[in-house]
Amino acid sequence: MLNTVFMPEVALMLTVLVLFFMTLGKFRTGTIQAVSLVLTAITIVATFASMGNESSMFFGAYQIDGLSQLFKMVIIVGLFLIFYLGSGLTGIDDKLHPEYNMFLAISALGLMFLSSSVELLTILLSLEISSYALYVVIPFRRGAGRMHVEAGIKYVLFGAASTGLTLYGMSYIFGLTHTTYLNELAELMPSLIATQPLAVMAMVLVMTAFFYKLALFPMHFWTPDVYQGASNETTSFVATLPKVGAVLLLLRFVAVAGVDISQLTWVLATIAVLSMTLGNLSALVQTDLKRLLAYSSIAHAGYVMLGILTADEMGMAAAVFYVIGYLLMNLGCFFVIYNISPEGENVTFDDLKGLSRRSPLLALTLLVSAFGMAGIPPTIGFIGKFMIFTGAIHKGFYALVIIAVMNAAVAAFYYLKMARAAYCGADDEQELIVLPFGAKVMGAFFILSIILIGSLPQSFLAAAKAAVVTLL
Repeated sequence: MLNTVFMPEVALMLTVLVLFFMTLGKFRTGTIQAVSLVLTAITIVATFASMGNESSMFFGAYQIDGLSQLFKMVIIVGLFLIFYLGSGLTGIDDKLHPEYNMFLAISALGLMFLSSSVELLTILLSLEISSYALYVVIPFRRGAGRMHVEAGIKYVLFGAASTGLTLYGMSYIFGLTHTTYLNELAELMPSLIATQPLAVMAMVLVMTAFFYKLALFPMHFWTPDVYQGASNETTSFVATLPKVGAVLLLLRFVAVAGVDISQLTWVLATIAVLSMTLGNLSALVQTDLKRLLAYSSIAHAGYVMLGILTADEMGMAAAVFYVIGYLLMNLGCFFVIYNISPEGENVTFDDLKGLSRRSPLLALTLLVSAFGMAGIPPTIGFIGKFMIFTGAIHKGFYALVIIAVMNAAVAAFYYLKMARAAYCGADDEQELIVLPFGAKVMGAFFILSIILIGSLPQSFLAAAKAAVVTLL
């Protein structure tokens, strides 16, 4: 049984090992990418084969359940899409191509470990495995002056600060409860949070590292500069997969804290409101698409937090569904950015002008992805927002929902501005963008998945509800 439940991790570890050995020789970029895609596809099969298994390993610190297996599938599918999206690695220094894929796989492996970690120190180690790999790859960008180095330094500094605060909070929790296991904390923390202000502060401090990964206020300051300074391929990873892991951890810790309205709920609600408002207002004035998506991600983190803090089945399932949709919609935008910039340069609104004539498929992919993130039906983004707002109303958070709806209206402006730039830009004499067959397949995949899952969300919502039941 051990081999079956641990198959996804073993498959991804073998992927990392093969990519490590490839760094010792000289291989063409196409070969490296092909090997990465094949091995990641094998890992997807292994993850799918392990779905439905339940087990507890490593003295109870590592738990295989429906929630962890669902998130492992999301993480490994996301890694496959990112490898496929950056097929030429045009934004990465040529001599670093083998190492680049290896470090991305290591970061995904850390997130996979994170999915099943149910003990504080195990969670911390898994977070650091994922983070350290990203600290290394962010400065791998080709050219870009000193911008990529600055991005790498900012990511490291914020990461170090968030880890320190998280460790500080863990020490408080251990001092109050004398345990580091989440199942034991779930029995003790609700009463402590209701009676001990120190317990509330300890939980907020522990969540700091998750706020950092999710780019939630007040750990969001790194986001625009890192998105802008890192390569397009790296940003597509940083903008998606770590956020999936952060949502899972926030779900686990909010479940540990208990479902009753408490001081912690008000803290998380304040963070959600500030993230939504700050992210959307800052995104309004951006011209660089990656900076716009950075501020947009801060706002989306606020929406997800709205679902998480309900601490019931409907809201938490909505948060899981929303983060899956966010991954697809965000990768759709980065797919367009990657293919518009053949040398890996940053893309501005001016670069989108005439896109509908230069490449109708890229323009349509951008349109559908932007509509999804704006929450326009029948996209996955609309259903995600609708479910989160419904869950919050069901819990009685009427003021939060009103603020969130107002923020969604503000956000629609800059998402529609992206679509307008692609379809209504000046008729310049620009060369057509010729996409290879693989890129056309990927563009069609993003368009169909965002619309079809939004139109027929039942199976995904059922899977999300089945996963969060294990928490409650």
